[in-house]
Amino acid sequence: MMIVYWVLGILALLIALVLIRAAMKPGVFTLTRRTRIDAPPHKVSALIEDFREWIKWSTFEKMDPEGTLKRIYSGAPRGVGAVYEWAGRKTGAGRMEILEATPERVKVQLDFIRPFPANNFAEYTLRPDGTGVEVTWSMYGPQKFMFRVMDTVVGTERMMGPVFEQGLADMKKAAEAA
Repeated sequence: MMIVYWVLGILALLIALVLIRAAMKPGVFTLTRRTRIDAPPHKVSALIEDFREWIKWSTFEKMDPEGTLKRIYSGAPRGVGAVYEWAGRKTGAGRMEILEATPERVKVQLDFIRPFPANNFAEYTLRPDGTGVEVTWSMYGPQKFMFRVMDTVVGTERMMGPVFEQGLADMKKAAEAA
């Protein structure tokens, strides 16, 4: 019986430590990855500014079995004002809208509806580099307490970093093949 109390005490201590650690984390998060693409900046920009092109490189587009991700495109066909809404079993549901689009930067408002509501921004920065371009993909936004707890346990970098890296690798492949 004494062992049960020890185990419960240790478990309570671990939970308290996770909650304290989560409370100490900042209320905002940033995740950033970059790659170099051997293609002209306008080819890379075309893949980002047109949501219909994301199927060629976005890791999220490939999460749900083919044909099951529901997509709605509205607003401008590309660039500022372009809107993309999605709903899928694994990808959840949400909406994106391009807020800024210049040759050097595309900023997207990213609103998740499910599985967890969240309002973030994605930013793609393109820096010409000789015959190619360095692309930086960042996502940032407020991090509610529950997300800070999840980040403490699972780790946003560990969970989402590889997703961004795969997306950039697929973007590189698509741009260089074009």
